[in-house]
Amino acid sequence: MADLTERFGTMVFSEDEMKRWLPKDVYKKLAKTIEEGEPLDLDVANAVAHAMKEWAMLHGATHYAHWFQPLSGITSEKHDSFLEPNQDGTAFTKFSGKALIKGESDASSFPNGGLRATFEARGYTVWDATSPAFIKDDVLCIPTAFCSYTGEALDKKTPLLRSMTALDVQAKRVLALFGKHPKKVVPNVGDEQEYFLIKKDAYRKRRDLVITGRTLFGAAPAKGQELEEHYFGAIRPTVSAYMKDLDDELWALGIPSKTKHNEVAPCQHELAPVYSELNEAVDNNLLIMEKMKLIASRHDLVCLLHEKPFEGINGSGKHNNWSLGTADENLLDPGDTPEENLQFIVFLTAVIEAVDKYQDLLRASVASCGNDHRLGADEAPPAIMSIFLGDQLTEVVEMIMDGEASVHATTDTLDLGAVVLPNLEQDNTDRNRTSPFAFTNNKFEFRAVGSEANVSDANMVLDTAVAQALRDFADALEGTPAGDFQEKALEYCAEHLREHRRILFSGDGYSEAWHKEAEERGLFNLPTTAEALPQFVAPKNLALFAEMGVLTEAEAVCRYEVKLEKYNKLMNIEATTMVREARRTYRPVITAYATKVAKGLETIRAAGAEAVMQCEQDTLNELCCGITQINYCIKVLDELHKNAEAIVDGQAQAEVYAHKVAPAMAELRAAVDAMEEIVAADYWPVPTYDDILFYV
Repeated sequence: MADLTERFGTMVFSEDEMKRWLPKDVYKKLAKTIEEGEPLDLDVANAVAHAMKEWAMLHGATHYAHWFQPLSGITSEKHDSFLEPNQDGTAFTKFSGKALIKGESDASSFPNGGLRATFEARGYTVWDATSPAFIKDDVLCIPTAFCSYTGEALDKKTPLLRSMTALDVQAKRVLALFGKHPKKVVPNVGDEQEYFLIKKDAYRKRRDLVITGRTLFGAAPAKGQELEEHYFGAIRPTVSAYMKDLDDELWALGIPSKTKHNEVAPCQHELAPVYSELNEAVDNNLLIMEKMKLIASRHDLVCLLHEKPFEGINGSGKHNNWSLGTADENLLDPGDTPEENLQFIVFLTAVIEAVDKYQDLLRASVASCGNDHRLGADEAPPAIMSIFLGDQLTEVVEMIMDGEASVHATTDTLDLGAVVLPNLEQDNTDRNRTSPFAFTNNKFEFRAVGSEANVSDANMVLDTAVAQALRDFADALEGTPAGDFQEKALEYCAEHLREHRRILFSGDGYSEAWHKEAEERGLFNLPTTAEALPQFVAPKNLALFAEMGVLTEAEAVCRYEVKLEKYNKLMNIEATTMVREARRTYRPVITAYATKVAKGLETIRAAGAEAVMQCEQDTLNELCCGITQINYCIKVLDELHKNAEAIVDGQAQAEVYAHKVAPAMAELRAAVDAMEEIVAADYWPVPTYDDILFYV
């Protein structure tokens, strides 16, 4: 491994590389495009493209690709060679400014939610100059947005960038009221990526894992995570070697991989990078997931990113740590002076208002087939959105809401009665693992995001909702005399905190009491994707997107349709796989074992030893009853699945999958898993949880 600092970013056309490779005047124009959104003229684009090509070829690249994020949630790329042929049979290399700025793809072949018909195929990729190009597998990858021929966003990146713009504009309006005029305000994100590693051989023997990403069958292991010995435990050599290779490749791509450790469940691990600006953080996370899978294969392992690959132990999430800042300060840091403290309260109020007002939309943003199995189970947060502030900050907020805080115009200090707003020390409160949205020191941790998700959706919604709350504050306070500003600002915060105090909760999010209390508070409880997704196109949420310039109604409806279709397709795949595996893999083996037991009983009884065989007789009875139950469950699931497939309306189909097919799948699983407990190990056709979880 090369020296860390020398290795870091070697495969990225970073700002430092731009300065080395670009003429000064070209670099200045490009920097203005990146920082201020200035249009890039073709001459500058040609110069940048040429420099990129020369730099990339020096590092072994032979092709280039527009690297984009279609609505499938993964990344896509089409490789084109730098080579161009001459008429004399020789060749030269070329990469033009036009090829850098704009590409073309078949828009109808990607998920589009009805925005494009099959015969309306043209779509464009457009260079995102704010995210650096990089080399992957000898290909120069250029991060791009993806839109239709008529201009609608067909990707995850475009709405994210729009939401960042909306947040930047409104946050700067608020900061101007505090006499501050930063060049830009950006959300910063650090995504803690959880994942499982299992042996490739075990993976290949489990068709359910191969086809669906999770185990559709499997009895609980003899030992799970109850001994609490895996979390932060010594990393095994096989996993350590994998992690080292992963770090090395991520560092070369300029991804600041920082922390790695064992997670709670057996075979579960986590990687956490250093925070970066949101747009780049999303790109980095997508590369992290891609590299995790690729590098695992080299170590005879498989990386599982599904939210719930194994029943009964922890699932995997992606804790989305979100903060807001300028080049000089974190706006979610309470600060040391009264003015900064009031500023913090204003931004804190905006976040609280945003999460409460759009709790349903935030829930919809993390809805997926896999996340339905995780939310509310085994240390994942519940599907009910709430905010945890910690004891100290909760006390401060409650005093503001109750009118016990005031601003003394003579001293310009924020007076909370007996307590002055504290400078929140690091680790000032305990952590609430059951909270989906928790304040931690100087950021919010959105813990409901699934491990396999593209985090663009959740962050786009959060940015947009907070931008609207900041806009409303600026609209209300702009024009206020300077001498009255602090008092009026505090009054505004107190009023809006009282209006949205229902979203604040510091207790146990798993308890039945909280579910009942949440209902009484009027909070949404949307346990399944089928229930959550319609909120994406609720009138108030469509209005939010339109007002803030993030999504048109057609683009929002498109995303709802794409997510709905994906959910239905995944449920169809899972139900189909389950029925086939039960019929073709499990039932024949259970029947064969029952036959063996019956023949053994017959042989032993013929020898006159019937009295000692009651245990075997009970086993045979249990096996026969189990086979009968499996047959019944297969029949029920098969019929329900066929009925679901016949439903034309996507939303109605999703509701049947969620509320009828999924319970039938659980019944079939329970019937098969019960047989795993009594069928001889050498008969069982697939690796069990005991075989999979403890041998990496």
